[in-house]
Amino acid sequence: MKTQDNNTDIKKPNLLFVSDLPVISQKPLSLSDLPDDIIAEDAAQSMKFSEIEKIPKEVPPKVDEPVEDTPAPKKNWLRSLIKGLILWGLILSAIIILGFAGFVYILNRNIPEFTSLKNYHPKMTTQVYDTHKNIIAEFYQERRFVKPLRLIPKRLIQAFISAEDSRFFDHKGYDFRSIFRAFIKNLIAGRVVQGGSTITQQTARSFLIARHKTYLRKIQELILAYQLEQKFSKNHIIYLYLNQIYLGYGAYGIEAAAQNYFGKSINQLSLAECAALAGLPQAPGKYSPDKNYKAFKSRQKYVLKRMYNDGYITDVMARKALAQPLNIQPRRNRFAENAPYFTEYIRINLEDQLGSEPLTNGGLNIYTTLDMRLQRHAQNALEKGLSAIEKRQKYPKSSPPLQGALICMDITTGHIKAMVGGRNFSESPFNRSVQAIRQAGSAFKPIIYSAALDYGFTPASIIIDAPVVVEEKERDFVWKPHNFEKTFYGPTTLRRALALSRNLVTIKLLQKVGIETVINYAKNMGISSPIQNDLSIALGSSGVSLIELVKAYTVFASSGYLIEPVCITKIENQAKQAIPLPPKPEKKQVIEASTAYCITHMLEGVVQHGTGQRVKSLKRPIAGKTGSTNNLYDAWFIGYTPRYITGVWVGFDQPKSIGKKETGARAAIPIWLSFMENMLSGKSARKFSIPPGVVFSKIDADTGCLATPNTKNIFYECFKEGTHPNPSQNNTENQPSQDSFFKDNF
Repeated sequence: MKTQDNNTDIKKPNLLFVSDLPVISQKPLSLSDLPDDIIAEDAAQSMKFSEIEKIPKEVPPKVDEPVEDTPAPKKNWLRSLIKGLILWGLILSAIIILGFAGFVYILNRNIPEFTSLKNYHPKMTTQVYDTHKNIIAEFYQERRFVKPLRLIPKRLIQAFISAEDSRFFDHKGYDFRSIFRAFIKNLIAGRVVQGGSTITQQTARSFLIARHKTYLRKIQELILAYQLEQKFSKNHIIYLYLNQIYLGYGAYGIEAAAQNYFGKSINQLSLAECAALAGLPQAPGKYSPDKNYKAFKSRQKYVLKRMYNDGYITDVMARKALAQPLNIQPRRNRFAENAPYFTEYIRINLEDQLGSEPLTNGGLNIYTTLDMRLQRHAQNALEKGLSAIEKRQKYPKSSPPLQGALICMDITTGHIKAMVGGRNFSESPFNRSVQAIRQAGSAFKPIIYSAALDYGFTPASIIIDAPVVVEEKERDFVWKPHNFEKTFYGPTTLRRALALSRNLVTIKLLQKVGIETVINYAKNMGISSPIQNDLSIALGSSGVSLIELVKAYTVFASSGYLIEPVCITKIENQAKQAIPLPPKPEKKQVIEASTAYCITHMLEGVVQHGTGQRVKSLKRPIAGKTGSTNNLYDAWFIGYTPRYITGVWVGFDQPKSIGKKETGARAAIPIWLSFMENMLSGKSARKFSIPPGVVFSKIDADTGCLATPNTKNIFYECFKEGTHPNPSQNNTENQPSQDSFFKDNF
């Protein structure tokens, strides 16, 4: 057979498959059954097969269709359809499963663990107490005090149930009757006048992290409410509700609300007050008594009516409670009104030790050393003293306020009894009693004198009060310091020099003792601020804080022992278990007891005969030292009795002159004196105890030599044993002319 093409005659190859052959017989064919010409032609065609392969693909050989009709292969469309449906079903199922899993994850993400609801430990308020267990401050994110159900008055529970969910003990978490009733009432009113949420739902809502109203949160609320009813008793749910719910006025839970609104604990609430609190959950801000007292009373009336309808109270009780006046307390900020500088000081220190979370939300009880009665006296004394200076100096109205600071410590324990870091914490929280680094002036001098006594000097040693000139050729600098009065006093005992705050004697003493020696003494006595390594430290040129200087003076007051300040005596957790505090530093003796007493005896002379004479009015043993800096930028007085030490600083935050004649004696002592008068009121006077190693000798107060029968100015002086003077007269240096000193390049 042949087929005709438009271009070339090509023999059609023989059919190679049985299925292509004409149907002649059902019997299988063999080569013997085929005609010879077909077999020969087939062989010839096989030989030319390679040539057929070379025919271009775009012009394939055309093959005639079979003459007879043959059945087409059946398409398995049903199988393909089933496979497609199964594939899409699996994909859709996976999407649904993943979507549902994601939805469940989102739902459960903000639902709290039931262990946290069973062992209920919410954010609670940390309270700070003074030494008499009066609350002086609170630290919190949510002001809450958890009360066990047994301590919650029955009348208060009834008030909340009547107000919020009268069928609380009957439903299983949802109350469709209440929801329908609320829907009808809101529909009639045209606004939301009643909620349909049960107490269980409200409890669930209060534990959810998300606060904004969404359908998702509502679903979460319903899930949690159902779970609460399944897991816990009604008593536990009402316990959670009453302690967790926000009631406005910054109060979380009923105890905080009772304190905030009425200034009392829940066990002291009247029926009228219980009903008033129970009216708040629906809208604490809207029904707040300080914003809308009329609405507050209206809600109280509603609750009393509901309690009557529920059979909890009689009509007479309801009417009597409604007529009772409510004494709403103003909102208090104990932190700001009591001792803000002190409480902030301990907060910063405790945050480093305990962390922010336990301190703010742990419900701790912190017992401090502060005496709130003395703290108020300190605050009043500082404000009164600073106002007096401002009145004297007549500062311009635009001038920044004069500032000051005061610290009082118990010498025997180191307990801080009062701390004032400024005039107004809300305007300036900068704590000048511990943070301000200011030049100490003459208040630094006792540290130099203590080093001198250990060096071999005595209170009776003579130093010539005469000009001192310090030259630094490298810087082409000449320093000519002078006394405050700009005069010289000649031979001067160390006692007199310290009492009258003589600068030139102190500089000469520092030259003899050595700057490095004094710096080491200062560090050992608690001065941690950097100290200049030059002679100017004799005039108190280095900056120190008030608390550092007070700490240094405790060494003189406590037989040479450094007393570290203590603010906290005990910390308890919610279970009243003590939380370990850092160990107290061991008492360390930094100078000899005899040296400390001799300095104390010399500082008593400051009060009796020197710059601190105003303190004599207290008529008891007191040692202390004034301090003033150049241009009267700073005024100090550090003074102590055998039991208490108090330090006062006065100055401007940005250093400038306090004013003419405003020295430590005039600016700082009146504040110190006003406070100590109240501090020491009713306390018996005590003398400073004399330690072993101290002896007394009668000397000539002018020459420092042992007194003779002809001595006119006899003083009973103290000495470290083995250092008292011999009868020989001390030599004195030639004293330069005062006039020549001041006229020459000054």
